[in-house]
Amino acid sequence: MKTRRKEKVGIVTACKMQKTVTVTVDRQFSHPLYVKVVRRSKKFLAHDEKNECRVGDVVRIQETRPLSLQKRWRILKIIARGAQVAELPEGAE
Repeated sequence: MKTRRKEKVGIVTACKMQKTVTVTVDRQFSHPLYVKVVRRSKKFLAHDEKNECRVGDVVRIQETRPLSLQKRWRILKIIARGAQVAELPEGAE
């Protein structure tokens, strides 16, 4: 019996490599002893075959075979586009 591959939803935080993006996945859970809501985040390297993702995009990633030393996820779908931030030239503020 094959197991289903894990899927997660996160925000693209970096696009500095070719065909690879960094996706930050946030989760909330209740602390077992103190019953306080705790937030945790984790970064995943995901394969972006068409180089479509930009910083701020909300994406769905899926577990896959190892593609490189750290890359074990791939982009399934871009759920929402992030706000486009205009880059200022260096020295201008």
